[in-house]
Amino acid sequence: MDSVTSHPQHRPFSIKLWPPSQNTRQILLERMTNNLADPTIFTRKYGSLSREEATKNAQQIEEAAFATANQHYTKEPDGDGSSAVQLYAKECSQLILEILKRGPRVEDKEVLTKVVFSPDGTFFDISKGQRAFIKAEEAEELLKPLKEPGNSYSKICFSNRSFGTDAAIVAAPILSSLKGQLKEVDLSDFVAGRPEEEALEVMNIFSAALEGSVLMSLNLSDNALGEKGVRAFGKLLQSQTSLEALYLMNDGISEEAARAVCELVPSTDKLTVIHFHNNMTGDEGATAISEVVKRSPLLEDFRCSSTRVGSDGGIALSEALGTCTHLRKLDLRDNMFGPEVGIALSKALSLHENLTEVYLSYLNLEDKGVIAIADALKSTALSLEVLEMAGNDITADAAPALAACISAKQQLTKLNLAENEMKDDGAIQISKALEEGHDKLKELDVSTNSLRRVGARTLAQSVVHKPNLKLLNVNGNFISDEGIDELKDIFKKFCDKLAALDENDPDGGDDDDDAKESGDEGEVNDDELESKLGKLDVKEED
Repeated sequence: MDSVTSHPQHRPFSIKLWPPSQNTRQILLERMTNNLADPTIFTRKYGSLSREEATKNAQQIEEAAFATANQHYTKEPDGDGSSAVQLYAKECSQLILEILKRGPRVEDKEVLTKVVFSPDGTFFDISKGQRAFIKAEEAEELLKPLKEPGNSYSKICFSNRSFGTDAAIVAAPILSSLKGQLKEVDLSDFVAGRPEEEALEVMNIFSAALEGSVLMSLNLSDNALGEKGVRAFGKLLQSQTSLEALYLMNDGISEEAARAVCELVPSTDKLTVIHFHNNMTGDEGATAISEVVKRSPLLEDFRCSSTRVGSDGGIALSEALGTCTHLRKLDLRDNMFGPEVGIALSKALSLHENLTEVYLSYLNLEDKGVIAIADALKSTALSLEVLEMAGNDITADAAPALAACISAKQQLTKLNLAENEMKDDGAIQISKALEEGHDKLKELDVSTNSLRRVGARTLAQSVVHKPNLKLLNVNGNFISDEGIDELKDIFKKFCDKLAALDENDPDGGDDDDDAKESGDEGEVNDDELESKLGKLDVKEED
């Protein structure tokens, strides 16, 4: 049994918001990177950075803001740290804006104009290096290889280069001349920082130039399209009768824009890939997208994650997916489905024998929805390799159904059940399901599940000798100090395969209430601290 810690009486209980945990700092670091790299009101105004440069700058911003806030906190050590948190967030916001106003650092002109060619001469790529605004003269020089007689380019990538109207006018006749041979076109993130009117004009120019091409793959992601942007590409979209892959990620596609997609994307019966990640589609928009899915019976890879879809939209998508019996990869993470969608989705999944990857995290499925899905998957998808169901309020009540499903999936390489409420009872049942076979398992994540010593130990013992295991994550639980020692002993020959345990709270769980009642000093969790930090909004001072 876990040791029970007695708490002294009559000590004032204080909440300390500073310093933030390493996990919280990492979350904010990722958020800042997105603020610097992804389309927002400020990146459209000032221009965004490449993902590489954004990551580097976000690291420097976070470290500088942390140092400033920490210095502030040391001057008032008896405080709760709330003023330090506010200063931390303010410093991050101001520094992000300064970086955006400064723009990308151009250290080497050659990096900006770097063109990559595939060895077989079919792929032309100008996306490498720092983000750059392309002027007419540079477009003429950059695209010169595309004008060479007899070239074999069938794939082009113009991502990470911001085309203005003058550069688009240069590119248009060149692209038009290649319409007969182009098969894959990547125009993701190609108007960043341009005013809306100019961006739409550029989209119209490219759309007209490529109209009638017989493409297999089209990527229009990261362009903040909205309905106007979707319709600006109308000529190109409507002319595509052989399209197999369509990418519309991070495009600000609302309900109206989704309806435009449904209207403009023709029924080709050939679409095998549709990626629709990180939009603001909602239920009505999801219903429109479900019509596109219904027209795609050969669909193999469908992603509709982080799209603000609720119960009605989720049910519409689930019913549409029931017509796609060739599905191999399904990603619906981070929506507001609820358990009823889980039941509807289970009916579709029962028809998908070819599934290899299923991502269903953060969907509010609860036990009812999870049990339905687990029961459906148990008898199908025998080659399932990835199953993610984190953040669904799963308790031990759903563990028997999950365990039965997992036991039948001997090809599993990754299982993610993080941020649920499985507790020891649920963890033990999952452990038993993994004991026999599962030799291909590489990653098991049962972090933040209110586990204690017994549950964590049982999981460790069930997977430690799997020949391909790379990581067991049981961080963020309530494992006693003795339990931590046991885990380290179990993994003493494979210490690199046990994830960090820095977020574990040996005195947490049911003991938390006792601690507060007795007036014991404590610290708030990361969720409370993050709520204080807010969403790290970038604000421009008046």
